[in-house]
Amino acid sequence: MTFSYSRHLALVIGLLLPVAETIRRWRQLGDLSIWPFWLDDFLIGAFLLYAFWRTRLNGFENRRYLAAAWGFACGMGYPSFLAQVTSLDVVDPAPIPSMWVAAIKGVGLALSALALAGSLKEAETRA
Repeated sequence: MTFSYSRHLALVIGLLLPVAETIRRWRQLGDLSIWPFWLDDFLIGAFLLYAFWRTRLNGFENRRYLAAAWGFACGMGYPSFLAQVTSLDVVDPAPIPSMWVAAIKGVGLALSALALAGSLKEAETRA
């Protein structure tokens, strides 16, 4: 994965993740005890969009923002994925089976790790 791909993936995931989480937890919107579970996805989305914006000019020189955003996504995604996998027998609030939610989270975590590596990749080829 290249820096450019990592940057553009930040835009896509930054826009889609909060929307997907809202759809997933739509029936829980009024339950304030669930809000912390929404907040992480909105923070990931916000950080990724901010990193995309910061790297629009002098992109590679501002790669630290992109790397930090992807690092945050990995850090939040890992326990979320493991929690999902260890509770497949629990009904998820999503309108799809828990197994599908786990698969989506796993793919998201893998993409985040690749994008984190990609956000720094050109550092090796420059210099």
